[in-house]
Amino acid sequence: MNQNSRYSIKRKRKRRKRIVKWIILSLALFLGVSVTYSAYLFYKTSVAAESTQKLLARGEKSEKRVRPVDPKYDNISILFVGIDDSEKRKLGGKTRADALILATFNRQERTIKMVSIPRDSYVYIPVEQKWDKINHSHFFGDIDGTIETVEELFDVPVDYYVRLNFNAFVKIVDTLGGIDVDVPITFTEQDSKDRAKAIHLEKGYQHLNGEEALALARTRKIDNDLERGKRQQLVLEAIIKKALSLQSITKYDDLIETLGDNITTNMSFGELLSLYSYALDGGVKIERYQLTGSDMYLHHTYYFQLDEQKVQEISQILKIHLELNETRRAFVQNKAA
Repeated sequence: MNQNSRYSIKRKRKRRKRIVKWIILSLALFLGVSVTYSAYLFYKTSVAAESTQKLLARGEKSEKRVRPVDPKYDNISILFVGIDDSEKRKLGGKTRADALILATFNRQERTIKMVSIPRDSYVYIPVEQKWDKINHSHFFGDIDGTIETVEELFDVPVDYYVRLNFNAFVKIVDTLGGIDVDVPITFTEQDSKDRAKAIHLEKGYQHLNGEEALALARTRKIDNDLERGKRQQLVLEAIIKKALSLQSITKYDDLIETLGDNITTNMSFGELLSLYSYALDGGVKIERYQLTGSDMYLHHTYYFQLDEQKVQEISQILKIHLELNETRRAFVQNKAA
């Protein structure tokens, strides 16, 4: 091999080395920027999430728990509370609970069981120390009063809550890109600005935006509160499934940042993220339950008298799903050891 050939080979080797070096450097820079940007997004989202966090007066643990729970490891319950805090419906700065859905999460089974509670349900409200409509529990006792009332009703712990108004509801659905729902009935309803007949939906499976989903969840004059509760469960199930889908995790920062003062929860950002594991390994299975009862008038005021046997039946279902007896037994055994 002559000298020119050896020189040519060396030059080619040096060129390849430079190319490889630049590729490695470019990849390192790309990965560095990606990690930095991801860290920035995580930080920004966690800061935004902190602004939505409002702890309960009772502290981090329900009185019906032997120890605090951690969504990463434990079965938990979340109470979803919908309120209408528009100036038109505020009474002295206070609001009633317009929608109440209690959901229990079983980590091992990756299942969610949810039950809606009619807002006119005649129940015992501890903060009032009397029987009244359950939506009054929020008016007189804020979120703590509502949680205490629901715990009294089902004899199960309410570990967390998510309280949102109409604006938050619309923004959540729109930020997620809408939801797919099998609309059970054709109806016309006002929108979040109280504009009459602004929303019209036909019966059938379809894609809904925020205003349409809100209309489906709040309409009730077409039938009754029980049917309204079923529709609210349909909408909430669609939101949960969409929020836990793989394509939605990249929208969490936008979602939390845009909610602002329209939503409050006692969950930390880390606890919220831990729920994402329910979307893994084939997704989550959701089962819906409905309370039953009858109309009742007392002192010229309408109430919904709950069927006590049905209340106890659902209470037992939720206790089994939360594995409360097993949790207490394990705690006692560990303590004894």
